Amino acid sequence: MGKNRVEKKGKKSNKNKENNMSDKKDKEKRNRNDKKNFAERSSDGSQRAKPAHEDDVRELREDIIEGRNPVMEAIKSGRSINKILIVKGEREGSINYIVTAALERKIVVQEVDRAKLDSLSLTGAHQGVIAFVSPKDYVEVEDILAVPSEKGEDPFILILDGITDPHNLGAILRTADAAGVHGVIIPKRRAIGLTAAVAKASAGAIEYVPVARVTNLSQTIDYLKKQNIWVIGTDAAEENKTIHESDLKGPIALVIGSEGDGLSRLVKEKCDITVRIPMKGNISSLNASVAAAVVMYEVLRQRVQSGS
Repeated sequence: MGKNRVEKKGKKSNKNKENNMSDKKDKEKRNRNDKKNFAERSSDGSQRAKPAHEDDVRELREDIIEGRNPVMEAIKSGRSINKILIVKGEREGSINYIVTAALERKIVVQEVDRAKLDSLSLTGAHQGVIAFVSPKDYVEVEDILAVPSEKGEDPFILILDGITDPHNLGAILRTADAAGVHGVIIPKRRAIGLTAAVAKASAGAIEYVPVARVTNLSQTIDYLKKQNIWVIGTDAAEENKTIHESDLKGPIALVIGSEGDGLSRLVKEKCDITVRIPMKGNISSLNASVAAAVVMYEVLRQRVQSGS
């Protein structure tokens, strides 16, 4: 009996050792896979993050056109293009035709390193050129002015001076639709355009709020003034009246500055007046989309109260 117990105990001990060895091998295999996945996620250039599903890839890159012929055809067709990236040092052959055609249509063209294009490319066959297209066509400023005219309302226009974050722009479009804004004006340079990320963040509002993209905001403001539209900038300076103390009724264009710098100097000088949001806490500023929402709803409140 004693001998059998010893044998059984020995067999059980060997079995435990085998199990421990197997667990150790499984753990090492998992660690190797984790390191491999981390490398794919963290490295740039040849190894890029792998989306969980092919649909995710399409969603992330649906605002990109790659390759010389596809980009050239997009330009010819009149497709709304936010900007075109070309590889540095290649201005020959079809690339030169693309650049010339783009500039004729006042499309922004930027030269970048090939590594940048490689990191953006989904197909791996960008041929030195990638175009960022808009998921929604832009309109002209005149198209925006026609909206309140048809409705018999005073114009309520939003001008965005240097908003670069797609989620902020999407959120602003969503609030603009809810607050009755007739259209939004954005600059072509140093600002985000209408992208897939903006469309998603807008929760569908991009389909209902007309957006005009202009070369020069200052000249556009001058044009709006000639249409008897009062241009009101937002600025946190203490000497400005608060939005609640200011008359925001009538035909207005509300100017919202960038997330970090606020209104640019030239745009600020063009505004008829500047107003501020009253702040009581320790933080001196609000997120751009939140600030825009606060002021838009003050405009709406005053309009509703006055019956305009």
